[in-house]
This record gives sequence, C-alpha cells and structure tokens, in this order.
Amino acid sequence: MRKLIRKTWITTLAVVPLLVMANLAIEAWRSAAWQPQAAIEQAQTYKVEVVRDAFGVPHIYGARDADVAFGLAYAQAEDDFETMQSLVPFYRGQLGRSLGMDGLPIDYLVQWLDVRSFVEANYEQVLTPEIRAHLQAYADGMNYYAAQHPFEADPKLFPMSGKDLAVGFLLQHLLFYGFESHIGELFADSPQRELALAPDNALSRHIGAAGLPVGSNAFAMNAKKSSDGSTRIIINSHQPLNGPVAWYEAHVKSQEGWDMHGGIFPGMPFIAKGFNPDIGWGVTVNKPDLVDVYKLTPTENGYLLDGKSVAFETRRAWLKLKLFGNFYLPIPRTLLASQHGPALETSHGTYAVRFAGHQEMRQPMQWMAMNKARNLAEFKKAMAMQAIVSFNYVYADKGGNVFFLHNNRSPERASGWDWQKYLPGDRSDLIWQKQISFAAMPQLTNPSSGYLLSTNQTPFNVTAARDNLNRADYPPELGLQTRMTNRADRGLDMFAAKRRLSEADFLAIKWDKAYAPQSRAMRYVGQIQNLKFAADSRHAEGQKLLASWNGETALDNRAAALGVCLLSAEWKAEQKQKPAPDIAPVYDACLDELLTHFNRLDPLWSQRNRLIRGDTNIALGGGPDVLRAIYGLANARGQLKAVAGDGLVVYTSWDKNGKQSAGTVHNFGAASTRPKSVHYDDQAPLFAAEKFRPVALTREAVLAAPHTRLWLPLAR
Repeated sequence: MRKLIRKTWITTLAVVPLLVMANLAIEAWRSAAWQPQAAIEQAQTYKVEVVRDAFGVPHIYGARDADVAFGLAYAQAEDDFETMQSLVPFYRGQLGRSLGMDGLPIDYLVQWLDVRSFVEANYEQVLTPEIRAHLQAYADGMNYYAAQHPFEADPKLFPMSGKDLAVGFLLQHLLFYGFESHIGELFADSPQRELALAPDNALSRHIGAAGLPVGSNAFAMNAKKSSDGSTRIIINSHQPLNGPVAWYEAHVKSQEGWDMHGGIFPGMPFIAKGFNPDIGWGVTVNKPDLVDVYKLTPTENGYLLDGKSVAFETRRAWLKLKLFGNFYLPIPRTLLASQHGPALETSHGTYAVRFAGHQEMRQPMQWMAMNKARNLAEFKKAMAMQAIVSFNYVYADKGGNVFFLHNNRSPERASGWDWQKYLPGDRSDLIWQKQISFAAMPQLTNPSSGYLLSTNQTPFNVTAARDNLNRADYPPELGLQTRMTNRADRGLDMFAAKRRLSEADFLAIKWDKAYAPQSRAMRYVGQIQNLKFAADSRHAEGQKLLASWNGETALDNRAAALGVCLLSAEWKAEQKQKPAPDIAPVYDACLDELLTHFNRLDPLWSQRNRLIRGDTNIALGGGPDVLRAIYGLANARGQLKAVAGDGLVVYTSWDKNGKQSAGTVHNFGAASTRPKSVHYDDQAPLFAAEKFRPVALTREAVLAAPHTRLWLPLAR
C-alpha cells in the first residue's frame, strides 16, 4: 500500500506552495462550517434523563428513541470523547490527514470501496426515517458535547452527521470477518495464494482491534438442563480492553419500545450484546469465507472476460497526507472497478475482490430490530434481514427458548472450485450473484440437550453430539469454519459432565481457567516431553515442571507461566491460519524470559498475569483461549498486562416463573478513559475476583440506590 502511495510523492512536491494556499482556504471554510451555537440550538429538540448508578453506568430515559440516542452519545462522550472523536476521520476517509502515512492505507480502502459516495446516494432511500432520525440524534449528542466542551473538540471534525455513522457501520463489519487480511495480502511483493484450477467435472490498528485477539464466549441453557428450571445466558464477547472496539456499558429505555441493557462500542447507537426484560443474546466472532479474490487478465483497454476485453470503471480520488499542523498534501489515485468488484493493480498482477456485504448499509435497521425484539419469532425476523453479514449469536428468553445462529451471508458459489485460492478472472460464471438465505444458515433451536455454547468454533459442535448439525448437509463452497477452540473443548466437556447444572455450575463454566487435555494447546505443550535434555539442565527442569502441569491457570499455579508462554506461540499461529512453529526455539525463548524476569521457571501465575490501569495492578487468573480469557503483552517487568479478552461480562436469567435477574462486570469501570474519574478502575477488583455486580432492572430500582442525575439539554 505504501509503495503505491509513495510513487506520487515526488510528482506532487512541486505544487506544495499552491496546496498550502488551498489548505488555508479549506481550513477557513471548515472553521466557519462548525457552528457550536447551532449544535446547542439543535439539542433543544431533545429531552433526556441520564441516571448514573453507583458505578457510573448510565441509564438513559426519554420519550422517543431519538431522545435516548441523543443522551447515549452525550453520556459516552462524557466517558470517552477522545476515542469517539478519533473515529470521525475514519468515517470520512481522512485518517491520513490526522495520522500521516499510517492512516493512508485505511483512507485508500474507504475510497476504493466507494463507501461515502454510496451512502450519500442511498441514505434516504435505504434507511427508514426512524433510523435516520436515530443516527442523527446520536450525532447531535456528539455535536452537543463538542459545543459544550470546545477545548476537547477538534473543530475540523464537526459537525458530525448520521451519514458518518452509516459509513462506519458499512465499514466496521468487514473488519470483524477478516476482510482486511485478504486485501493486505495483495500488497505483498509476490502472490500469496495459488490460482484455483477448474474442477475435473466441469485496518486497523487505528479503527479495529490493532492485531489484538477478538474472540468471544456466549452460552445458554434452559429448563432441560438447569437444576431449578431457570433459563440462563452468559454474554461475554472478547475485545481489546481499550480503544475503538472496547466495550462500554449502558441501559437505554424509551417510551417507543427500546429497552436494552448491555454493551456497545464507541460511536454505536444501539446495544450490540445484552438483554431486555424478555430476551438476551450474545455475539461471538465467526470467520466464514466471505471474500473471493480474482486474478484478472489485463488487456490494452481493460481486462479479459469470456474472451472479450471489458473496460474498467475508473474514478479519481484524493488521499490527504498530513504535513504539519492542519496542512496536508493531497495525493491523487485512480481507482478501478470490474464486474467482479473493486479492482487493484499490483506489482505481481491485477486483482478484483468480491465480498459479502458489499454496499450493505441496513445494519442500523437490523440492530434496532434486534434491540426491540421481545420473543424468538421477532428475533429471528430481525436476523432474517441479513444486513449483518457475520457473527454467531446465542439467544435465550423468558419463555425458556435457546437458539444458536451461525450468521453468515456466504456466497452461493459454483461447486467444484477451490475458493480458498485466487479465482480465474476471465470467467463470468465464477462471479457469484446470490448469497445464502437466512434459512440456509447453520442454526439450532431448543436442542434436546438444553444448552448451547459458542466460542468461535465450528458451528457443527455447539451442543451435545446428538443435537449437533451435520456438516455434510452444508456444501464446502460455503467456507464454514471447522476449527475447535480450547474454550469449546472445555466448555462442552463441562456441560456434558452433569445431567443438570445449578447456577453455580453454570457460572463455573464462565470462570473456568483450564486447558482441556485434548486441546491443540495441550498437545503442543506436550511435545516438550518428546525432547531429550541433559539431566541437570534448565531444559530438563522445565520439562519436569510441564509434565506436572494440570493445564490450570489459577493464581497459585506454578507451571502456568511456562505452559502459557509455550502455547501462546501455537495460538498466535492458529489465529493467522499458519502451522504451529517448531517448539524448540519457542521453549528456549520462554525459559530465557522467565529466568530473566523472575530468576526461576515456576513463578506463581499471579506474579505473571496482571490487570494494570493507572495505579491499579491486580493479579488475574485465566489466560489465552481459556473460558476465563485473558490475553496479555509482556511489560518491562515481565508481567503480562491484560490487553484483550474478557471485558464486559453480562449475565441474565429468568427463573421458572419468568422473574428476571442480571449481573455485569467490566474490566476497568464504566468504560471511562479519564484517569481522574472515580470510575476509571472501580470495577477492576470485582473483575479480578470474578464477581458480578447486580443490575437494577427498573428506573425505580436505579433511583432507590446511590446515583447521580443529569437532564439534557443542559439548562441555558
């Protein structure tokens, strides 16, 4: 990507003086465009009550959905305005203007996919008036906060609009199913895949997870499995603990039927995981094969298709590279599109990309339909919109139903081809036109086992063996996952261990810290026992230590530090779909690291695994790919600072009479990124102790406990 951008650098330097003058004019126009007083006036059209509980979690009440969306944005901005504001350049394809060279690849992607112009052209036609009002209300809440706090706000980013948010929805979902990895490989110095043969018979460290793990757990059981007739669900998506995809907790309630408690990302005006009085659902990342890359055969005037030369569609785009201050250097690029999809010329060929969800902008409509669903039929109807193109969903409700959906808009591809490779771009019969229906997605409703568990594993192993879907019923061209995670191995074992599970048994699954004996992780670590070492060597000492390891990552475990160090290498390789590395050099590096920092091979896991934020530094149990998922990066002291995994954990249940209870815990506290806030880390001790804080389910219950209240708009 950078090579393509740098080619235009020298040719544009000659016009820098003119560009600086143009920049001055543009900056003057932008400063004039942002009118804080207009944002303050617009805020008068909303009326919202924000009640924060003792932990600072906002409970937001209003007559209309739009009122609540306005209040949600303002409350989030109070806690994390910096992150929310930083997303605006992403929405507009202008990260290069704020970040310099690092932002240009993402800007190129936004321009290449033609996202903004598509939203501009289709916003009014595709999204309902209610959803447009909802998005604009959230944007107005951001604008109002910026107007009230001018020293925090960057005036060139405001006013924010509902269209900005629509662009964000259209782009962000691509990053979760791995779209950027397919594009990134095209910029390598050589082809990264082979060309498929005909069958015999016929983006992100600034806006995504920054390379950090994104996994997730969600599991549920109903009266068929619970010992007391209750229905229960754990909602536990794994994300980075900081940044643009870290969880924020809120409760929203309007008089128009919007009533949800759960987690959202910065800039998201709907609850993404959580519960209302009648239903709850969790989301786990899945990565079915939703992207196809075609190698084109260039011709003098375009590319070859079915024996004829076809012209590319071309567009001119300008990337903006930060120079200094508010000045930037415009860089021109010519963008290509083919009948397959967006196209790209590289040093090793010309390629086109076709992917699920291209130009799909109805995600806000589906999220709201899910938020307002009150039973299984309504939830399935929302999911049948198929606007959200990936993610697994685990659902439970007051009526005792449990449901699993491997949500995926997999293309209906021609059979017999190896769609994991590059496809010949000269055959129109390989340009798929349809994607599978909702009914064709792998899904299970109320299995006889009474339980469902999703931890990023194959959709064909999510419950008891007798109830699982048959993989043979789904064509291989769908590209569905076949992997198992340790969390799946361990969680399914724990569900199967008892005929009935109590609440304590159910919660023990969430906080379990062990690697299953049959897991990839333990098989990899077990390779050490096959190696020969001198009897008095450190290698032999470590081998003996690992032979005694029970696979636990509890605080007092003395083998976990070495074991987790080893298996982390296998886990990282598997995440990248690479073979596990040779264990011998990994073992050497792990021995060196532990001896350097702890002067022993068996420090307590509590010394190694830590939750660190400001002055807080607390021991954590758990580790990579255990149900108590903690992913850490080593600091200068050899401690593994938790950076991803368990974040906002949500639990809700309905007893046999339909009475609901709920609890949550956040890794830090109310998602406040302000160090001076009392909620910056006030939930960290609860999180480390693996305890939930009870959730007040009604406004009356919130007001009956310690709280603060804010009415918006503020009195003038």
